[in-house]
Parts: sequence; C-alpha cells; structure tokens
Amino acid sequence: MTPADAVPPASSGAVVPPAATAHSELIDALVRTSFATMAVLNRIAASRDLSLTQLRVLAILRDRRGKMSELADFLGLDKSTVSSLVDRAEKRGLVQRAPNPLDGRAVDVFLSPAGVELAERGAAEIARSLSPMTGALTPAEARRLTAQLERMLEHANPP
Repeated sequence: MTPADAVPPASSGAVVPPAATAHSELIDALVRTSFATMAVLNRIAASRDLSLTQLRVLAILRDRRGKMSELADFLGLDKSTVSSLVDRAEKRGLVQRAPNPLDGRAVDVFLSPAGVELAERGAAEIARSLSPMTGALTPAEARRLTAQLERMLEHANPP
C-alpha cells in the first residue's frame, strides 16, 4: 500500500487540487516539526526542574527587559498567572524585578546573572538537540526556511 492509497478519496469524488494537497502536507510537516521541537524543549526544561512555561519566560527575557504586562502578552497568559510564574523564578534567583523607569505603575522583569547563565546554557543545549534536524539543511536552505517561517509568523494570531 502506498501513502496515496492510505488517503481516502474525497467524499464528493472531486479531485483535490494540488495546492490543497501542498497546504495539507505543509501543515502536517509543521505539526510533526512542532512535536519534535516540543519534545526537546520539554526534556530540557524538565532536566532543569522548569516547566515549559518557565523555560519560555527565560527565553523571552534572554534578550530583553520587559514589563510584566508585556510578558503576559508574549506568553498569552493573564497577569496574575505571570505574576506567580515570576514569583517562583525570583525565589530561585533566576529573575529580578524593578520599577519601570518610564511608567511608575509598571514593573519590569529581567534575568538575574544566574538566569542569564541558565538561559544561555539552555539555548546551547536546545541548539545541539535540534541540530540533527537543522543540520540536514545547507546554509542557503536554512536561510530560506528561516525567511519563510518568519513570513508565516508575521501572519500568526497574536498571543
């Protein structure tokens, strides 16, 4: 049995246009890639006694200092949930808080030196763990795929 035999024919008997097939194959490849990536992220987070969301916090703050409200938007979570996440990370010495210099009502969150170190080590391990997939591409293919993924992300639903 070939993969084409495993796909049931359209119920109307209509021929599926090639664009629809390509779109379906793309979605399937994105989902499978997402599963492979999430497995790596979950494993790395667990090895550091972090939840996936805590790992995301470290990744988001790795190159920025942001307001709690911005962090909530990035994560797609409500402010009280983010506040609890930040409380736990702060107790572990991974993040710090400070008043926002431009908005007296806002609080900024940023990585502590220990958080920077953990985030950098985690990023290096993520890169190593994903390198079997990314290493299959030539540098030119990697640049093209990056550009295409960035273009797709421009149209992603906001958090």
